[in-house]
Amino acid sequence: MRNFGLAFNRLFEKWMFIIIPGSLILGFLFAARLQPLIEAVPYLFAYVTLTMAIGCGIDQLREVMKRPGIMGLTFLIAHVLSPLAAYGLGVLVFGADSPYVIGLVLFTIIPLGVSTVLWVGMSGGSVPLVLAMVVLDSAISPLVVPAGIHLFFKSAVEVEAAPLIRDLLVIVVLPTIIGVALNRISKGRIQGAVQPVAAPLSKLCFVAVVALNASAIAPHLDQLKRDMFVLVPLVVVLVGVCYAFGYWGTAQLNNREQQVTVSYATGMRNISLGIVLALGYFSPLAAVPVVLSILIQQPLATVHHYVLQKLNKNKSGETVVPHVR
Repeated sequence: MRNFGLAFNRLFEKWMFIIIPGSLILGFLFAARLQPLIEAVPYLFAYVTLTMAIGCGIDQLREVMKRPGIMGLTFLIAHVLSPLAAYGLGVLVFGADSPYVIGLVLFTIIPLGVSTVLWVGMSGGSVPLVLAMVVLDSAISPLVVPAGIHLFFKSAVEVEAAPLIRDLLVIVVLPTIIGVALNRISKGRIQGAVQPVAAPLSKLCFVAVVALNASAIAPHLDQLKRDMFVLVPLVVVLVGVCYAFGYWGTAQLNNREQQVTVSYATGMRNISLGIVLALGYFSPLAAVPVVLSILIQQPLATVHHYVLQKLNKNKSGETVVPHVR
């Protein structure tokens, strides 16, 4: 059972760039059957968060706190500079009143993505640093997300902060606290003990979240068809810009490990949470840019990995073998 679970997890991570878009398509195709199960999404997502947090110990959080500069720079790029770019691009193309603008901005203010850890490890970045930043960013999301929405849209978008904060506490913060506490109590041994079962189950929950949220958007596909030719390229540009902000924003540090880590952190977001929030508090059309980023984020992560390896080869004259730290 242990070997099967670990093998399944490795295969899923290897083919994630195909599996996640595939689950999105299945959600559209079987929307009628899946829609009654949509209410399970927050609980599925909470489990995904818990599984992620189990791998982060207090020592890793302390290590990050010793480097507040790189953490602050990452959050500044991810949640200030990137939202400004998203808002500007959205207003320029669709106008300030478009629900798509809300979705574009929402993509940039939701927490850093869990799958960032995988790509950072493969590209030679700092896994402990990015894992701790993902946990901390998730923990402060009840403050960042409502504040970001209010800052950009004010009265144009009527969202009650209290229910949004409550949901974020249940979906993200509470599982994060429990996960870190379990890691602490077990002195880090719990991750290795539960990973063969917990990790594959977490991946399946992630697929279910994507498929169920796609089924919620399915009734609006007719309107989407008219906007896709403009919206898809715009989302591609935005996600690419987020990667570029992280890479060039840390170029002056002259630290390749940190540059790789921050570029992935600013380019990848917790899209499942974004979809949950978009569908729960905004027009279904606001969720569309977030959903599209599922199709775009992983392929662009692959491209970014390739570019990083090429850039590093050009600088050093030899290819650095990716490793997990």
